Amino acid sequence: MLWISETLSLADWEMTESFTRSQGPGGQNVNKVSTAVELRFEAERSPHLSPAVKARLKRIAGRKWTLDGAIVIRAEETRSQLRNRELARERLAEMVRAALVAPKRRIATKPTLGSQRRRLQAKTQRGTVKALRGRVEDEES
Repeated sequence: MLWISETLSLADWEMTESFTRSQGPGGQNVNKVSTAVELRFEAERSPHLSPAVKARLKRIAGRKWTLDGAIVIRAEETRSQLRNRELARERLAEMVRAALVAPKRRIATKPTLGSQRRRLQAKTQRGTVKALRGRVEDEES
């Protein structure tokens, strides 16, 4: 069970963990011990998340979201398998917490009357400057 907030928790059946060997330097430890954790959370099938939260979670997860609606998080920072498990679970919890926050509704505003007038005045000034750039005609006739 993974607690996201006081009211929301994710069940163990929604998450699966698999362990592989970490990449990069590390000597014998890298070659022998499977410390890297790949946490898979079945977000699309989760009964604890509302459709709006799932949509936001999909946007937040980005490339971590698979075609079948799961989030795959890989943690291989430390040499300890237990610590990598904690890191992966914490990343998932942070992602879900971010998705729980509904964005503020944008209130459409109008430009002020003064700003509209200033804009139109600037446009007419610019137009006159451009109009004066034409050919100069001789007045000797």
